[in-house]
Amino acid sequence: MKLIAIDLDGTLLSREMEITKESVEALREAQSQGNIVMICSGRAPEDIQQILKKYEISCPLAGSNGTVVQVNERVLESISMERKDIIKVAEKLDEDRVPYRIYTNHGIYVPADWSERVEFAVKKGIEIEGLPDDIYKRITEQPQKSSLIKYFNEYSELFNEKDLTVQKFFVLTLNSNIKTELGAYLGGISSIAITSSGPLNIEVMDQNGNKGNALKKVAEYYGIPLDDTMAIGDNFNDIPMLELAGLSVAMGNADPIVKEMCDIVTHSNDKNGVAYAINQYILNKN
Repeated sequence: MKLIAIDLDGTLLSREMEITKESVEALREAQSQGNIVMICSGRAPEDIQQILKKYEISCPLAGSNGTVVQVNERVLESISMERKDIIKVAEKLDEDRVPYRIYTNHGIYVPADWSERVEFAVKKGIEIEGLPDDIYKRITEQPQKSSLIKYFNEYSELFNEKDLTVQKFFVLTLNSNIKTELGAYLGGISSIAITSSGPLNIEVMDQNGNKGNALKKVAEYYGIPLDDTMAIGDNFNDIPMLELAGLSVAMGNADPIVKEMCDIVTHSNDKNGVAYAINQYILNKN
């Protein structure tokens, strides 16, 4: 294998949102032997860069579910949603008072009434049992304004931003019935693609935006055949790259459907699953 595509949340990141020492060492050793490591995440590119900087990791990345691909800080590809689709999606989410975030080339935009939307969703009931308090707090709390996070009152305000493009909607569903109903509606829009990175969300992109296309783009850039690639992930938004890679690896904590379709299942994200997979199948350490 010459190119390794790795998801972040639930994969490279532990439950404590850390990259373990073992995983960092495995990544660096793989790179030192001439392999290209790329991070392929639903997170915004700026968010991924902050994480990589913390661990002094330098590598290509694909953010917002593969819609933005960067190598050496150069954008190789950016796949944006059409304006008509942005309007259709945002109007439906506003009508249902669903919390959501819009990922753009100017940062992440969040409705100013996020907290009220979360309260409205909670009243309908959270149907995911056993959700740890720390995870619930992390996914539902009001995102804090920053250089990356911005608020809006009406989604139409985004159209006033010069040169702004939208790569992804992240929709917090909380309730399985809401997720099913929204999924059915959004699935009827032929020019978009929907996926999920967990039981409590739906993610919406242009129909050509996915991690598989990102893996293909980086492989082409480096002249690496897809047969010589490995992808590691845990959830549905990872499936396009897992299907395309020469070797697909599911985390031990992955969704059962993802495990079933992969070539190999490694340890969980809290047991250095990424490091184990790289050591076993890239570095040939038994």
